[in-house]
Amino acid sequence: MRVAVPRETAPGERRVALVPETVSKLRDAGFEIRVERGAGAAAGFLDESYTAAGADLVDADALLDGVAGVVRVAKPSQKESEALAPGTVLIGFLQPLTDAEGISRLRERGVVAFAMESIPRITRAQAMDALSSQATVSGYKAVLLAADRVPKLFPMLMTAAGTIAPVRALVIGAGVAGLQAIATARRLGAVVSGFDVRPAVQEQVESLGAAFLDLGVRAEETAGGYATELTPAQQEQQQAALAERIPDFDVVITTAAVPGRRAPKLIPASAVKRMRPGSVIVDLAAETGGNCELTVPGEVVERGGVSIVGTTNLPSLMAYHASQLYSRNVAALLQHLAPNGELALDWEDEITAGACVTRPKEASA
Repeated sequence: MRVAVPRETAPGERRVALVPETVSKLRDAGFEIRVERGAGAAAGFLDESYTAAGADLVDADALLDGVAGVVRVAKPSQKESEALAPGTVLIGFLQPLTDAEGISRLRERGVVAFAMESIPRITRAQAMDALSSQATVSGYKAVLLAADRVPKLFPMLMTAAGTIAPVRALVIGAGVAGLQAIATARRLGAVVSGFDVRPAVQEQVESLGAAFLDLGVRAEETAGGYATELTPAQQEQQQAALAERIPDFDVVITTAAVPGRRAPKLIPASAVKRMRPGSVIVDLAAETGGNCELTVPGEVVERGGVSIVGTTNLPSLMAYHASQLYSRNVAALLQHLAPNGELALDWEDEITAGACVTRPKEASA
């Protein structure tokens, strides 16, 4: 199976779908990899390293000639979609729940598209779980962004001039990103608390050395690992309880998100108003509207002396390792779809059927 790796064109996207390390392993597994010149440069992977790994380097106009598959990070533009031949296997973050037009375009082209967001959350598919790998990067980077902006030292320091109290940090949401944020903040020396409406994650939060913040709001966990939606009354209770507790913290990192929906509003403007000047909120849900009422997606704003970081696509800010992790996810999916480099789509398989968002008509019968 010949697979193409294009250079990403989405604004601000620095990642690459396959890194040289993975290209070498895929070549050994029977794949032929074609890489657009400069595809990995923004992530720190030079063309020479791809050549050394066994990839064929080509210019953009020759990239898709005779390829059976295309792997990328971000969804293709309209022009990129129209360049794909019918029957091409496409793998990437395709936003199937929010970009109906883009998915329809791929379907009309006859592209067999697999969305990395749609990989089933089952044990057998863990190596393909790109949402988790990239959330790990986001949780780590969120803490660094907070540490850079808060005018305080994270750890407690005992000096000749006296003792400096540590930063108090609150992480809202104990999914993959939240747990990584907790672990990173703890490593930097902060006193950390974690909050989640799922009681089952309390043990995970505490195992990382953080206190579990119990606000009396409970929700069950779905099969996909997400919290069930709260009732309007529960949402009001949660907002009120958080508004009471948030002023106690110097740093707040929010990670609550529901796939395909707007992010739940957890921090009202009134709560931000009560925070101490110099405090920082890093909103990892900014891309879908934000967990804070005052978040501006893609921007860092200041309200009453409180910095609210709405920076989106945090994994792209750590492009080298984010690409490395994503590349391994993509390679695992490729090898699942094409054992020994031979495409063999099994529509009875839970992973193949679950991840495909533009299944061919003959396979749907």
